[in-house]
Amino acid sequence: MCTTSLTTCEWKKVFYEKMEVAKPADSWELIMDPNLKLNELAPGWKQYLEQHASGRFHCSWCWHTWQSTHVVILFHMYLDREQRAGSVRMRVFKQLCHECGTARLDESSMLEENIESLVDNLITSLREQCYEEDGGQYRIHVASRPDAGPHRSEFCEACQEGVVHWKPSEKLLEEEATSCTFSGASKPSAQEGSGYSFFSLRWCLFGAALCLLIVYLQFSFRSSAFL
Repeated sequence: MCTTSLTTCEWKKVFYEKMEVAKPADSWELIMDPNLKLNELAPGWKQYLEQHASGRFHCSWCWHTWQSTHVVILFHMYLDREQRAGSVRMRVFKQLCHECGTARLDESSMLEENIESLVDNLITSLREQCYEEDGGQYRIHVASRPDAGPHRSEFCEACQEGVVHWKPSEKLLEEEATSCTFSGASKPSAQEGSGYSFFSLRWCLFGAALCLLIVYLQFSFRSSAFL
């Protein structure tokens, strides 16, 4: 029976179920460790950092709630090949409430579908680093709710500890801006296209009028010659 938080129980449930399928011959455990540090690894341990998870926070002081797509999760992994047993330690970095300004760090809660995609990424990294296998493609986590706004590093526990994590919304904006710049440079604008059509029509009309004038002059010349 799980005596910790509901989110912790859900993490363990999903992890154990998926590891039974991925590696049924090995025994794995998942431990929550709030003291886990980035790049501080014991010998033989591997590391995986999830940088853009989606979670919902609830302030335990003023009851304010907020959504974030910048939740950072750190995993340390170890496999004992002889014992066929492995261990995963994980830490979900917390955030501060920006409404009441309290120094109390709050944990995030996640939907089951979000946890499943994150566990899939963890198992992919685990297979690559601990089993030296092709783990497959990482799943890009899509937030279940729209982000509340830009990431505020002063309220993020991971940022305060120097964990630089990728912000997908900013990266997508940069890629979109770059794409628009290149497409604008390679394709004529609508005004250029309309101007080209206008001048082409004018030259066609001028050519037709010139042809009619030549035919008229030739006909006039022949008529005067017969007189």
